[in-house]
Amino acid sequence: MARIKQEREIPVVVGYDVVVCGGGPGGIIAALASAREGAKTCIIERYGFLGGMATAGLVAPISVFNYNGRRIIDGLPWEFVERLAAIGGAREEKPLGNITFSPEKYKLVAQRMLKEAGVDIYFHSYITGAEYEKDPDGNSRIRYVIIDNKNGAEAIAGRYFIDATGDSDLAAMAGVPMQPVPEQLQPASLIFMLSGVDTDALPMIRHSQQGVNYHDLMIRDLFTKLREEGTEDVPMFGGPWYCGILADGIVLVNMTRHFADMTDNRVAGEMECLLRENAHRYTELLRKYIPAFKNAELIATAPMTGIRETRRILGAHTLTGEEYLEAIDFPDSVARGCHPVDIHSANSTSQRCQFMKDAGFVPYRSLYAPSFPNLLVAGRNFSADEVASASVRVQASVMGLGQAAGTAAAIAAKGNTGVDKVNTDTLRARLLELGANLSN
Repeated sequence: MARIKQEREIPVVVGYDVVVCGGGPGGIIAALASAREGAKTCIIERYGFLGGMATAGLVAPISVFNYNGRRIIDGLPWEFVERLAAIGGAREEKPLGNITFSPEKYKLVAQRMLKEAGVDIYFHSYITGAEYEKDPDGNSRIRYVIIDNKNGAEAIAGRYFIDATGDSDLAAMAGVPMQPVPEQLQPASLIFMLSGVDTDALPMIRHSQQGVNYHDLMIRDLFTKLREEGTEDVPMFGGPWYCGILADGIVLVNMTRHFADMTDNRVAGEMECLLRENAHRYTELLRKYIPAFKNAELIATAPMTGIRETRRILGAHTLTGEEYLEAIDFPDSVARGCHPVDIHSANSTSQRCQFMKDAGFVPYRSLYAPSFPNLLVAGRNFSADEVASASVRVQASVMGLGQAAGTAAAIAAKGNTGVDKVNTDTLRARLLELGANLSN
């Protein structure tokens, strides 16, 4: 491939104690935690609103907060839910604690909470590079993250950085080693929104019971039959799963799926086109065959495709599925998860859905990589194998990771120490004060 060399002067934006990259569920809570602990904090988001998978991906509900009769994900994540519910933007599906929500009110509450905490928000800003330096011990310390927006290129200076991009964009640019790429990544899905639906007739629209996979088996069986008979052009599908948005007659549908490496721009672009075509086709089929959808109209596809799996860092500890499913309580546990292990087939309609006996634990060591003393992650890009990641990658669990990462970054900033040197007893004590549940 031919290459050109470009040299440019990039202005440096005023520096921060903590720079959070990515404004999804993990990034929002990380920035909130960091700022409330007294760190000068900013958050960088490529869209003009916060929420990530919840708002740009239209992934609903926010799952899962409760398990075995207990609140598992608590503290700042639950405070966010309460703030959202207070303006009519959220409904808890008890007892499991999945949260049906309004995407627009989610955006509003997220920006309100961050602004109240004094977080600077950089919207419409795409991360395009990282500047870092090696110290005498061979450690890599990030100095700037480079963003591009309508102002041109800008360098955001920071003492500590949190990668909440999901895809490990900042970590990859900084040279952090990654987990081996699975032979088949989990498929991408584009959520679409339908109006004119008889939502009262949908049997699986409320996600409340523990141990239930909320896919509509009647639609699944029908579409499988149509595919096998060849009587209809039925694209590859998953689920289907659906969720309301607190408005009568409107439903979010999760059923498109296809394998893609969504860190490759060309592949991702082709996938967006394919899945959008499929969303229109599914709408036609639902209208034709399912009475509850006979008057349905496609009113929106998500601004971005939902991504289940891409890059994960190779951290100081890689959380294994065995450790997670056995609910091993590590001395440095800082977050938890209770969503089922949810692995979707890349080339079929099948899915592995394994429910937890009890909520699992995530150790602090899985949020940073050795030799990168000022970088933490807060999202599905944390250090885990495919099985553990397939549970923790969901929104409520990711919010818990954000709470831990943001608090740890602020503690490191106060002590001017590497993230790997943070006293985990101090960190855990502070997380407990914030309301986190870190014990069985």
